[in-house]
Amino acid sequence: MRRTVASTVGIAGIVAGTLGNAGPVRAAQPRPAPVACPASVGDKATCYTGKDGNGAYYAIAVPKKWNGSLIVHSHGGPDLGDGSDPERSVGDLDRWSVMVSEGYAWAGSSYRRGGYGTRMAAADTENLRRLFVADFGKPERTYVHGQSWGGDVAAKVVETYGGKNGPYDGALLTSGVLGGGSRGYDYRVDLRVVYQYYCRNLPRPGEPQYPLWQGLRPGSTLTSAGLRARLQECTGYASAPEERTAQQQRNLDDILAVTRLPERTLESHLRFSVFTFRDIVHSRLGDRNPFSNQGVWYSGSHDDTALNAGVERFSATPDARRDLSWDSDLTGRVSIPVLTMHAIDDPTAFVEHESAYRATVDGAHRGKNLVQTFTEESEHSELSNAEYADSIAALDSWVRTGNKPTPRSIASACATFDRVYGTGCFYDPGFRPKPYASHVRPRPGGLTWPAMTSAQERAWSRIDGVGIAP
Repeated sequence: MRRTVASTVGIAGIVAGTLGNAGPVRAAQPRPAPVACPASVGDKATCYTGKDGNGAYYAIAVPKKWNGSLIVHSHGGPDLGDGSDPERSVGDLDRWSVMVSEGYAWAGSSYRRGGYGTRMAAADTENLRRLFVADFGKPERTYVHGQSWGGDVAAKVVETYGGKNGPYDGALLTSGVLGGGSRGYDYRVDLRVVYQYYCRNLPRPGEPQYPLWQGLRPGSTLTSAGLRARLQECTGYASAPEERTAQQQRNLDDILAVTRLPERTLESHLRFSVFTFRDIVHSRLGDRNPFSNQGVWYSGSHDDTALNAGVERFSATPDARRDLSWDSDLTGRVSIPVLTMHAIDDPTAFVEHESAYRATVDGAHRGKNLVQTFTEESEHSELSNAEYADSIAALDSWVRTGNKPTPRSIASACATFDRVYGTGCFYDPGFRPKPYASHVRPRPGGLTWPAMTSAQERAWSRIDGVGIAP
């Protein structure tokens, strides 16, 4: 039952306090307002929306047959924009309504603003958990779920707020960008420079020039449609192969071969390397460069020697790389059960991110707290509902009983949920991803994990203004 005794002041008092370097919530904390649930939830739950004291919109669903446990959701992206998007959390509730169907209360934040900021997003996720407790009572168990970049956010929640005897009992990370920020986008750095080498249209010779690590110069008015037009002009990617010119096909072949990117997601990766890089560099790091491609040898093209001689090179500014690392890299110090699920042919967050995370957790000597599962699917963040239901059930059983599941036991249990959802079970319990460096060209010194050690995190946390401002 929803509590009716907690006043606005009382809620603020509970959720105020330190949320990492993202800062405390503000004093005013309006209460959740009842709204119509998304059609996928229907009459199974009572739904609420609101805006927290930091300006983050959120959505909550409490099943009418609530099992007493809560899932706090961290969404992917990051979405770009100045403010919080009220539709994002509602859309995510619709997408993961399977969790509500399984009896779990669900709460998702849209975060206080768009743009990059992993610790900020983790703080907003934790703030929503506190808000839920203040208004609905303490759940029997609380799980954090993150997908895509939200997997990195949820993993940061685990490390920042999920200590032993803390408020979180377990974590489910699906399709996660688990390599962190300082290494997890290196393949998009490579795309940015390789694309420009072949295409010479971002910027064009007659346009204002800028270093490619900026993604896009701050004052540019280029739109996503404009970017697509330039990509089409250079590669003909949106045309049938027989409609491309010989030069377009050659450019496309070389770009894909060198970057190891799927053709079907080339545009989305290029958008990230342009618009999201601009957000990271200009809006979050004060025009400092966190990226490097020095020492990288690009191969697979028609002429690797010419490519490597002509591609733009740059080195990261140490304090910028430190700030991106502190904000988004993971130490692997997990004290609660963590279960991951990843499509083997994920075209956006490559499955090798899981190798990076395994190496990170093992490097912190916490491997006993991690189970990883893999599915023979080829989409990003659009996996089978039967598998999502199976995953949260396996995590819940692990937490309740202390019996650690295996990839094979999780795969075997999926059929029970598929009889309800009919979306299929595609687990490959014997799959193990190759090392991260097999897919993403490592920078010098970038082969060991964690990318940020616990000692570095502690040392950097004492630096005034470290990281990315909320």
